[in-house]
Amino acid sequence: MAVSGVVKWFDPVKGFGFVVADTGGPDILLHVNVLRNFGQSSVADGARVEVLAHRTERGVQATEVRAIQPPQNTQTAVLPDILGRDREEVEAAPLVPARVKWFDKSKGFGFANVFGKPQDVFLHIEVLRQSGLSDLQPGEALAMRVIEGKRGKMAAEVQAWETVLTEREDDRD
Repeated sequence: MAVSGVVKWFDPVKGFGFVVADTGGPDILLHVNVLRNFGQSSVADGARVEVLAHRTERGVQATEVRAIQPPQNTQTAVLPDILGRDREEVEAAPLVPARVKWFDKSKGFGFANVFGKPQDVFLHIEVLRQSGLSDLQPGEALAMRVIEGKRGKMAAEVQAWETVLTEREDDRD
């Protein structure tokens, strides 16, 4: 059954979380492996999701993630390097393929490498949250819009690479 709802909470360390369906009913288990099949290893609390789910002896479980939208109306800190930029300027930056070098959720930042480029790109947790993510794993594939910040290259937008590929395939149909 197709279900739309909101992520109640998700803990990438535990490997699962729960979705509350818009139509009510029991919480829906969202396992990290189902999320990984969508191309992400985490999802932000409060993100809107569309999943396929089925009822088991142990409750309702998501079997496929179809879409994730970042949380709405969140009070996030705006990074100074992004604050002064026009949204159109950020959106004009191309989505580039990258891999996570490392990310420490407790510190709130990490770095990624754009394919074919030697320099690191700074990743801030607020940019992840605005993109509907809550954590990243080393080696995870991403699509990023990279801008030049005051201290070097930084991600202004982050997406799961598989999401970008799916969107491009949809555009060709």
